[in-house]
Amino acid sequence: MAKTMKTMDGNTAAAHVAYAFSDLACIYPITPSSPMAEHIDAWASNHRKNIFGNEVSVKEMQSEAGAAGAVHGALQAGALTTTYTASQGLLLMLPNMYKIAGELLPGVFHVAARALASHALSIFGDHQDVMAARASGFALLASGSVQEAMDLAGVAHLAAIKGRVPFVHFFDGFRTSHEIQKIEVLDYDDLAKLVDMDAVNEFRARALAPQDPEVRGTAQNPDIYFQEVEAANRFYTNIIGITEDYMKQISELTGRNYELFNYYGDENAEDVIIAMGSVTETIEEVVDYLNAKGEKTGLLKIHLYRPWSAKHFMESMPKSVKRIAVLDRTKEKGANAEPLLLDVRDMYYDQENRPRIIGGRYGLGSKDTTPSQIYAVFKNLRAEQPKDGFTIGIVDDVTHLSLPIEEEIHTEPEGTIGCKFWGFGSDGTVGANKSAIKIIGDGTDMYAQGYFDYDSKKSGGVTMSHLRFGNEKITSTYLLTSANFISCSKQSYVHQYDLLRGIKKGGTFLLNTTWDLEELEENLPTSLKRDIAKNDVKFYTINATKLAGEVGLGNRTNMVMQAAFFKLAEVLPLDTAVAKLKEAIVKDYGHKGDDIVNMNYAAVDAGMNASHRVDYPAEWANLTEESDHSIKGAPEFINKILVPINRQEGNDLPVSTFVGMEDGTFMAGTSRYEKRGIAVNIPQWKIENCIQCNQCSFVCPHAVIRPFLLDEEEAAKKPASFETKKANGKGMDKFEYRIQVSPLDCTGCGNCAQVCPAKEKALVMVPFEDEFDKQTDNWKFASEEVTSKQDEIPADNVRNSQFHMPHLEFSGACAGCGETPYIKLVTQLFGDHMMIANATGCSSIWGGSAPSMPYCTNDCNQGPSWANSLFEDNAEYGYGMKIAVDQQRETIRKNMEAFKELGADEEIAKAFDAWLADYNSYEVTKAATAKILPLLDKKTGNAEADQLLANIDSMKRVLIKPSQWIFGGDGWAYDIGYGGLDHVLASGENINIMVVDTEVYSNTGGQSSKSTPTAAVAKFAANGKEVRKKDLGLMMTSYGYVYVAQIAIGADKNQALKAIKEAEAYDGPSLVIAYAPCINHGIRMGMGVSIAEEKKAVETGYWHLYRYNPELKDEGKNPFSLDSKAPSKPYREFLEGEVRYTSLKKLFPERAEALYEAAEQNAKERYENYIRMDQNTAE
Repeated sequence: MAKTMKTMDGNTAAAHVAYAFSDLACIYPITPSSPMAEHIDAWASNHRKNIFGNEVSVKEMQSEAGAAGAVHGALQAGALTTTYTASQGLLLMLPNMYKIAGELLPGVFHVAARALASHALSIFGDHQDVMAARASGFALLASGSVQEAMDLAGVAHLAAIKGRVPFVHFFDGFRTSHEIQKIEVLDYDDLAKLVDMDAVNEFRARALAPQDPEVRGTAQNPDIYFQEVEAANRFYTNIIGITEDYMKQISELTGRNYELFNYYGDENAEDVIIAMGSVTETIEEVVDYLNAKGEKTGLLKIHLYRPWSAKHFMESMPKSVKRIAVLDRTKEKGANAEPLLLDVRDMYYDQENRPRIIGGRYGLGSKDTTPSQIYAVFKNLRAEQPKDGFTIGIVDDVTHLSLPIEEEIHTEPEGTIGCKFWGFGSDGTVGANKSAIKIIGDGTDMYAQGYFDYDSKKSGGVTMSHLRFGNEKITSTYLLTSANFISCSKQSYVHQYDLLRGIKKGGTFLLNTTWDLEELEENLPTSLKRDIAKNDVKFYTINATKLAGEVGLGNRTNMVMQAAFFKLAEVLPLDTAVAKLKEAIVKDYGHKGDDIVNMNYAAVDAGMNASHRVDYPAEWANLTEESDHSIKGAPEFINKILVPINRQEGNDLPVSTFVGMEDGTFMAGTSRYEKRGIAVNIPQWKIENCIQCNQCSFVCPHAVIRPFLLDEEEAAKKPASFETKKANGKGMDKFEYRIQVSPLDCTGCGNCAQVCPAKEKALVMVPFEDEFDKQTDNWKFASEEVTSKQDEIPADNVRNSQFHMPHLEFSGACAGCGETPYIKLVTQLFGDHMMIANATGCSSIWGGSAPSMPYCTNDCNQGPSWANSLFEDNAEYGYGMKIAVDQQRETIRKNMEAFKELGADEEIAKAFDAWLADYNSYEVTKAATAKILPLLDKKTGNAEADQLLANIDSMKRVLIKPSQWIFGGDGWAYDIGYGGLDHVLASGENINIMVVDTEVYSNTGGQSSKSTPTAAVAKFAANGKEVRKKDLGLMMTSYGYVYVAQIAIGADKNQALKAIKEAEAYDGPSLVIAYAPCINHGIRMGMGVSIAEEKKAVETGYWHLYRYNPELKDEGKNPFSLDSKAPSKPYREFLEGEVRYTSLKKLFPERAEALYEAAEQNAKERYENYIRMDQNTAE
């Protein structure tokens, strides 16, 4: 059969084969493995058949533990079942993995191998997760490239079926899972011929069933347990040969040679590196490079890691080997060595003339591993006293284990063209480049590779796309170090990053900018000008932002920039490029409607001829001024850590930088130093129209627009451009009032202008450049010279709440984010005494991604403490914080009582009395603490009393009663963390939980959760969700002692404010569920109307507002109050405004109609139930 070549990523490659062999897929969303399951779901929705002639059934579970349990049950009942996971997810599956292996069930887990959360979360790739599973009894099969991910996925399934040993088929998370390559696609008919159908039928015959029933999963005593463990040994002995046999069959089918251990290099090599995963591709390049220079080097690539075959290892290794370096992509703290090194050393334990064997670590958390680093490994191997336990890719100036890079080498195939694209998260750059790679790969005979590098921010962060193409196969599994073409989609990046690092002589640079030649001369930094001229760069500019806006695409410049790339790079004939681009547009955006397709068509046509070559002066090459990127007056941490990380230079930071913060602790409030300048348009304040309602500040997702009150002294020194007006309101006539925007922190969403209720808008969106200079200085004055007046103004209404400092500012959340306004408000009310436990998810990524920490302190260094544990345990984590604080405060109370009994100091005893009067009151303890703190160092002359004071001093940080909050999204609260959330609320503890409900798993790309409503299209609900949304709030009211509220600030700001304050005031558990529009919803008018979308949700009866306050029962009142009115607009008006609903109508109109009707009926029933509750009298 003719070979089919297609361009795809590793996830797609593995999923393609997994689909062929699976009856069922039981899954849970997790980055970066989710796309595998999403592909399975999408293919099943489009009626693809597996090799058994069936569509695969995909079942989404509530957690990875649940997915593993479902896999286990499905295998026992006779269905060939697969799952996909990574990182913490694999660890949650471990208990069931031991069971599946022990029961000899042929399951396959495809793992995009990833780092584990320890001192910090890393979503990126290494082998820590897989190594944690190596004792589970699963066979471990490693793939090192996109092609191998497809080919060896087949081996895993085939061998599991025949050998009755389950497999983990793993490949590097991101580096392989998300790398796009042109590969050969295996045909299902060919794969079907390889299956041992006798083994399949025997597996199904062994399944549990009521006919001829059997018993499994028994409890065993010491008399027989050990023996039965050992009885399974033969299966692990046999699986080695079975795997080898299937590798031979796949090799015959494909012409690619696969063995348990593949050797590559000189047959008489003396120096050999042993490794597995994507790094083996890089090592192959270096082996070729060195052997071409006459050296004798090699690589032993491991495929079957468990069970380990000593026989095959020794047969594969050249007998000439004298020196071996073993590379482990994991770290086992406290171990004598990493696991792969220990395995290799064991091979030579009793050998005479054994080679020198050393090992090292590389690539943790997706640290890039380059040919130069591999060359350093070979050089170290040949040293007289080689370094063992070494590291590469970092500079370890503390334990001195890192290998220095003494020589940079380039090993990419001759003629490879490298292109790097600097993009802005959500501008479509990454999507466009994925499309470009597929156009080049599928539309030409060239090989193509794409890899995408991101920061941790949500949409709005920096993205770097690394594209390679050429006539030779591309095996360069590392980031571009040199580029023929570099593009930058964001004008402000010229000041933030070293954009042309690695550009080749005569390379091309394309900059999206509004500047003309004169403005380029004025605004481009000296270093960039010098790089352009010294490298004879062909410099082009394009105003893609203007063109995208003109065709209706807003800030999505991707299609304009992509068209310009094809024009300038000349990879394809222009006519072909345009045709291919437009084909891709239909494929990618067709489901969003004809208007979106046509806008993108127009963008392609506009971008083809819009670039202009800049004739820059030759003198640029001689410019000598150096740029200083340090921030004057900033703390050392900022210039030492934040600045280089934000300039994408974090890889250059040595280990010593982090001495003193080894546990992952970061300084609070670092986001205020970022000043990203990412907005295209920002709000301009029209002072004459302003009614001083402060609603703009209330809804701002990033706290960039705030009201300021100036006293007489402050007003006297304000800059001329700092216009103010007399403040409205009781007791405020002594203040001047101003709304001030921070231009460099604004994301330009426009919600402030949209929500402004003034008859003539007091805020209008204008180009960033129009306001930048003036308002940057004004913000500096307002934030540094104007003091907070919040102690004089109680936060008793929406307007007054905004005079209180937000302790959440300038986060990495998407422009228009629906989550942050709620949490920002909570911090304005209670931020100076809050403790926050945050579930993993969007709110933890925008809330705590290094180095940007948006939770900040006031002038007294008071603010929220914030921490993230995991996804599944957040409620319990916050609960643990609460009971620990209670224990410490009870200890303080006992120490104070004991001190008073000693009569050692009347002044101190009196201060303690004030605290003890009501030590569970924030107000009382705040006032008392101010008097206690200066006295704790006092010496009384009584040793016992002084010791009690020292005890209290050690716990003084909790003298003021903290407010414990637990934040997270619906994926956590409704699904994976529900058991913990339920338990913590049921505990009766005085603890507050806020759920920001986006109705999907936002952080992992919009997968369905139990919060997803009927008819919504989400990942794992590609045909629209059939069952209704879980009513979490109503369920929690059934306890009778939990305060519950459902809010939406766009619909009723006062109700939201009241609910949050009541939740905090309630002496017991509280749950506040906040409706949060998300970029995943596809709001047709964009995220600039996210607040208005909340209002529409309530007006149409899609979302309801209520409060359930148990305290009202004690007053003989109904604890439930329905705060939203009867729907005043058609329910479908809301559905028609979001792509997550309309896309279903376009794809499956009849099904959409039926689900729309069901969704509307569900909403009606829910509302009627609330009406009944509202009309009930208290029991």
